[in-house]
Amino acid sequence: MNYNQIFEQIKKKQSFLCVGLDTDINKIPQHLLDSNDPIFEFNKQIVDATAQYVVAYKPNIAFYEALGAKGWESLEKIVEYIKNKYPEIFLIADAKRGDIGNTSNMYAKAFFENMKFDAITLAPYMGEDSVSPFLVYKDKWVVLLALTSNNSAKDFQLLDIKNSDNKLFHNVIEKSSSWGDNNNLMYVVGATKAEKLQDVRKIIPDNFLLIPGVGAQGGSLEEVAKYGMNKKCGLLVNSSRGIIYADSSKKFAEIAAVKTAELQKKMKNLLADIL
Repeated sequence: MNYNQIFEQIKKKQSFLCVGLDTDINKIPQHLLDSNDPIFEFNKQIVDATAQYVVAYKPNIAFYEALGAKGWESLEKIVEYIKNKYPEIFLIADAKRGDIGNTSNMYAKAFFENMKFDAITLAPYMGEDSVSPFLVYKDKWVVLLALTSNNSAKDFQLLDIKNSDNKLFHNVIEKSSSWGDNNNLMYVVGATKAEKLQDVRKIIPDNFLLIPGVGAQGGSLEEVAKYGMNKKCGLLVNSSRGIIYADSSKKFAEIAAVKTAELQKKMKNLLADIL
């Protein structure tokens, strides 16, 4: 999926919402535990209830890996289901991989060839040769961690660079932006760091940004749009817990749809000036 195709979906759905499928077997409604594949059944119902409002889904791979082979099977099933029924939706593997080139080749094969994800999150710490194997795939995307929403982000990401006004995350974005372009490189910037989006946009005005932290983590959608939106939106704002765990009854999917529609309505208003 290329840049313009993503933007077309944003325009069509009046939304830049990404829903995180961080599906925890201990948190899904109890009645689903009797099904053959509770994780898949939960995800399927969430997807069917919310797809009309969503431009991307982002399974967090750790929640599936933790269940061993059955978890991988559930992941593969929901990826195949989304690709077959909602092929217009952008699919991100939130895997946060990052390793030397030959290992990255195998990760790229796993997520882009075998499971047909459109994008994968990567840690940039090991440099260009850990990222480049993913960038050779046509219409596939790398989403690099730049400035995350967790409290300990300051341990490294906000370190001052000697003889510069930059923080470390500035240098990460500046250096890595030459590895690809705005058709295959996105960056993660947490919603709880919304004011820093001004700095990010000075470096990469046109790239898409994946923004976690809206909802349960307390980030402001309005501030994210104010500081981060560009002429083609340029944002995919993620919400996970606030949608998928909004209700634990047999109406969980229905309530998830209500929460998703509420966010989409806010996004439609925020998009009014550029669409």
